Amino acid sequence: MESKPLTLSSKAPNFELPEPLTGKVWKLDDFQGQPALMVTFICNHCPFVIHLKKDIVKLTNDYIAKGLAVVAISSNSTATHPQDGPEFMAEEAKKFGYQFPYLYDETQEVARAFGAVCTPEFFLFKKGGDQQFELVYHGRFDESRPSNGKPITGSDLRQAIDCVLSGQPVSAEQKPSIGCSIKWHPSRNI
Repeated sequence: MESKPLTLSSKAPNFELPEPLTGKVWKLDDFQGQPALMVTFICNHCPFVIHLKKDIVKLTNDYIAKGLAVVAISSNSTATHPQDGPEFMAEEAKKFGYQFPYLYDETQEVARAFGAVCTPEFFLFKKGGDQQFELVYHGRFDESRPSNGKPITGSDLRQAIDCVLSGQPVSAEQKPSIGCSIKWHPSRNI
């Protein structure tokens, strides 16, 4: 599934979600001290996420040190995909050494507010003139996919983050994320 285009400069939706690893509840306001925020929708089971997971961790570690705030969110239904549930999320965060909170969106309301439809899906926000986070990038990690033989570089996302952190404009030409569809609750399909 391909991510849907969103209006650049739209404001980051508020959220308040638990982090299964620590039990802490995180809110958008917790990141207000940072110049930029990357929100990534991922899950444990998707082959597209598994393909990129180590490189997502490497990229985030590189940029957290430079001032980027990062949060990952899993919105998949545990009724249909129990392996994406909170206890497995905590194990995943430990196993891969996530230096960012991996949050559980049990109601799927946050995914809907962001317009997220697939995993992985990347949203990059920078502080606007009003000090609210504004969307500047909603696109792919890079051109690598499971089994396409292309190297994982993170080039598309890295270029956007580099622009944001250096105060440069991000190109409006953005290629969509491609991955597994978010697994919506059976009674709440879109």
